[in-house]
This record gives sequence, structure tokens and C-alpha cells, in this order.
Amino acid sequence: MPDTHHGEGPRPHPPTSPTVEELLIRVAVGDRSAFTGVYESLAPHVMGLACRILRDVAQAEEVTQDVMVEIWRTADRYRPERGAAKAWVLTLAHRRAVDRVRHAQAATQRERRAGALIAGREYDEVAEAVEAREEQQAVHHCVEQLAHLYRIPLLLAYYQGLTYLEVAASLSVPAGTVKSRMRTALRLLRGCLEAHP
Repeated sequence: MPDTHHGEGPRPHPPTSPTVEELLIRVAVGDRSAFTGVYESLAPHVMGLACRILRDVAQAEEVTQDVMVEIWRTADRYRPERGAAKAWVLTLAHRRAVDRVRHAQAATQRERRAGALIAGREYDEVAEAVEAREEQQAVHHCVEQLAHLYRIPLLLAYYQGLTYLEVAASLSVPAGTVKSRMRTALRLLRGCLEAHP
């Protein structure tokens, strides 16, 4: 008797699960079940990256939620031909986490300036503070002028205190590449500051 279970006809279920790339394409047209798959696949990676940058679990959780909401809203912007879905999502996560760090630093600086005014500093101290602020603005301006691949390692290393290896891990590039980019970034930064009025 012939075995009817091993014919050449199509199988009722595909043997493999859809890739994250395929799921994202489905999310772009509003597929909620596909979004669940994307969330389960990538949220742990987003959380890990956010934790490394923010060093605060509660803030990292907030960033993770923000990123996942952003993915749901902007999945149609993902282009598979430009790279892996994970890389696209981690780029969004990195941007969100760094923005949060910058906002926190700006808030701290505002609080310090307000505290200095309330404390009634002497004129010389205020003048020094203004000068320091101008230098800080010059540094910020020059950092912003750096290309993305030089600016991000610099921010992670100098503002977040990450080691070369930690920066390399968070950006998924070799440590040697990070060192090279950092050297170039510092050279460009130095040149910009020297030219800055």
C-alpha cells in the first residue's frame, strides 16, 4: 500500500519560522502577530544595548519600550536591501539611548547653573563659568561636526565611560576599528577646536 504521507505535494506548514526581516515587512502593513515576533526576537538586544549606554535598568526599560513603539509606527521605513533588521533596530535604540543621556546631561547643567545663581557667586567665579560654558559649547559644536562613525565611539567612550572593548561590543565592530576611529575622531576634534573662534 503506497505511503500517502510522503508525496511530492506541498506541506501544510513551512519548516522554518519567518525571519525578523520578513516579520518587519508584515509589521509595516499592521500585522500585530508579526510585531509580537519582532518584539520577542529583538527587545532583549535593545534592552542590553540601552543598559550598556544608560547604566540604569529603569531608563533602559523605558528606552526599550520607546524603541519598540517606534518600530511599530515606522516599520515601513525599514529597507531589507540596506542591512539586517537587527542592525536597523539597534541603530534606533542607540539613537534613543544617546538622546536620553544628552537630555539628562543638559538638565544637570541647567540645574548647576541655576544653583550657581541662587548661591550668589562672586563675579570672577561667574566669569569662569561663562568661559567654561563657551568652551563646552565649542566642544559640543565640534563633536556634532564629526561624521557618525567617528562621533558615536567618542560619545560612548568619553561621555559614557565605556572601554574600547565595550564600545566595540555595543557597535558590533572590531576593537581595532574602534581604536582607529577614536584616533581619527580626536585628531579631527582637535583641529576643529583650534580653528574655532
